[in-house]
Amino acid sequence: MKKILFIEDESALQKTFSDLLSAAGFEMISALDGEIGLELAQRKNPDLVLLDLVLPKMHGLEVLKKLKEDPKTKEVPIIILTNLEGMAEVEKALELGATTYLVKSQYDLKEVAEKIKQILNNK
Repeated sequence: MKKILFIEDESALQKTFSDLLSAAGFEMISALDGEIGLELAQRKNPDLVLLDLVLPKMHGLEVLKKLKEDPKTKEVPIIILTNLEGMAEVEKALELGATTYLVKSQYDLKEVAEKIKQILNNK
């Protein structure tokens, strides 16, 4: 079973995604801030990370940078899932190694689940 780490500070969104992705056959690991997310990524070896950018304790771009610098997590695909739509954020995230960048308001849950399946199947 593929493990997905979802680093997101909005607990309602965490729950909705966890329910949807668990039903799709994924094991879900949740973190409500950047520090815990980084620690869980290093400890739990997820197959994919869903990462928000605006997080308490550590910004998502910092989490992304640290994950890509760590030999243990650098190959893990990371999907940025955020409300930030600015080109600067998109460019920075992709430059740091994000697999893809999704703006929450432009995708529904099923589309995000499909993206996850696509990325994991190509891994």
